[in-house]
Amino acid sequence: MSGDGSKKQFWKRNTAKVPGNIQHVYGAQHPPFDPLLHAKTVLEVGVEQAVLHRQHSLPHRPVIPLVARMADQNTSGTPAMTEREASRLDKFRQVLAGPNTDLEELRKLSWSGIPRQVRPITWKLLSGYLPANAERRESTLHRKRQEYFGFIEQYYDSRNDEHHQDTYRQIHIDIPRTNPLIPLFQQASVQEIFERILFIWAIRHPASGYVQGINDLVTPFFVVYVFEYIEEEVENFNVSSLQEEVLQNIEADSFWCMSKLLDGIQDNYTFAQPGIQRKVKALEKLVSRIDETVHRHMQQYEVEYLQFAFRWMNNLLMRELPLRCTIRLWDTCQAEPEGFSHFHLYVCAAFLVRWRKEILEEKDFQVKIRMKEAQGHVQLNIGYELPASSLRSSAAGYRQPNVNP
Repeated sequence: MSGDGSKKQFWKRNTAKVPGNIQHVYGAQHPPFDPLLHAKTVLEVGVEQAVLHRQHSLPHRPVIPLVARMADQNTSGTPAMTEREASRLDKFRQVLAGPNTDLEELRKLSWSGIPRQVRPITWKLLSGYLPANAERRESTLHRKRQEYFGFIEQYYDSRNDEHHQDTYRQIHIDIPRTNPLIPLFQQASVQEIFERILFIWAIRHPASGYVQGINDLVTPFFVVYVFEYIEEEVENFNVSSLQEEVLQNIEADSFWCMSKLLDGIQDNYTFAQPGIQRKVKALEKLVSRIDETVHRHMQQYEVEYLQFAFRWMNNLLMRELPLRCTIRLWDTCQAEPEGFSHFHLYVCAAFLVRWRKEILEEKDFQVKIRMKEAQGHVQLNIGYELPASSLRSSAAGYRQPNVNP
């Protein structure tokens, strides 16, 4: 077995991270049929297929709302903790209580999920928003929050200027579509917060500007940081009951943490979206190596990976999973040094391999493959229903040493 370094970053590539062409990108970006997508690339992938648990067919169940039972998996509500959950929470608190947080130990704990009570501070530390040194955190928060609202004061009034109005118009259209089943996100004050966050990010990142899909990436941070101040369930929570200063803190923290995430995947949203093209091609190459049968089945029925994986990369699976599952998945992604840029690829591959039996039985594929929650199930919209299981157990199977795709 290789050393710890290769084990922790086994998917890390040696290629340089090029942000792409410096061009504004506004509005919806459809999967671009770029010649680069069909060019031959060399991707060294060495992955041993995970030993998958035998799947058992489950009866069909009706689809339930996206936010149903959101209290599950420690995302909201305060159900009585089991002894194991209490022990894990105590371990987190011990790590966080020190004068200098051991980030490596925090990552190890977080990989298996973060308790709701400590998720806000843990996400801020793992994202790099807050320093490991406890004495510096309060001053850092104060400075970064002031800096964000300085951007608001300086730039937000320009949203109706001619050279920014297309960006703002697209953001204004997209915000009401963000998690439309969750009342929290339909509140006017929440939508105004999202508009400010997205507009400021867009004009400060002219290489990409605003692209549809980025709006989804605000929501997990916003929900987690709202939980920092409330105990009740969040989907119907009226944010106007919070003090103005608290709302401002949530807004600024969400902006900076979203910015940290996007710093690692900005080439997903630059002109022609080269980052997504590379990741889709990498996913195809990865699946062909770990499960050639599934890959050949896709080819036989002319299913292009771009048809379904583009959105998986563009929205980080947020349109495919209920929000509570997204938050849990992001616990693990943030515990990885390059979770959103590289580990995400393995999560996507885990979905395809986990349900290979159903995929191989399917002969009549639709153009899109979509996953929907259905009372503990994940439904791939290609004519069958699949039993849901922990993403962790599937993705963990690929954590093999000496693998550098």
